[in-house]
Amino acid sequence: MIIDTADRLKTTQEYYFSVKLQEVRNLMAKGRDIINIAIGNPDMMPSQATIDELNKQSNISDNHGYQAYRSIPELRKAIGGWMQKIYGVDLNSETEILPLIGSKEGITHISLAFLNPGDKVLVPELGYPSYGAVAEMVGGKAISYPMIESENYRPDLDAIEQMNLDQVKLMWINYPNMPTGARADAAVFESIVAFAKKTTYLFATTILTAWCSTKASLSACWQFRTPGRYLWSSIR
Repeated sequence: MIIDTADRLKTTQEYYFSVKLQEVRNLMAKGRDIINIAIGNPDMMPSQATIDELNKQSNISDNHGYQAYRSIPELRKAIGGWMQKIYGVDLNSETEILPLIGSKEGITHISLAFLNPGDKVLVPELGYPSYGAVAEMVGGKAISYPMIESENYRPDLDAIEQMNLDQVKLMWINYPNMPTGARADAAVFESIVAFAKKTTYLFATTILTAWCSTKASLSACWQFRTPGRYLWSSIR
């Protein structure tokens, strides 16, 4: 007897980059010289000091048990200190910082927490493919919104307002934008927040490479955050 899979599995497709990387491997097997810029895979080792410390800590028996669900306080405080030092942003390490295993974990858990079957999710027409994939996986419907190429691929908020926004529950913003690399300045985030105040749905963003974002843009993003309306997913 074959047990039927859940309905969500019937609509789940292989991850976009898994497909693309297989295409790259196929081309390389045919002797093609490929420069792979598909994903942001690290191309250098951590510092020697980092490796030495990891080796040191791996020999301490107490470090091999289950970790705290929210990570240790020292790590969260260190992350908050780094955000203050680099971007001038003040975060509460107890309530506003949660280490994740990756952006996809944050995207998935936010979607599971806020989306019901049939809810719509606004995703950038050029952006991280996980936004739409996860929305569909949890029973939502991904709706692409337009971006303005001549203005560094910012969301076309005027065009979005003309769309059918019934049942929209969540809007994803993606900077630095994938795949264009476009960055958003403070003015872009301020316009997005002004737009958000006219709506009733949740806004979320992932900063996929923190060092590629300006201090002003990140500061603007946090300055205008509102509990329950604007939610920051992850910084990598």
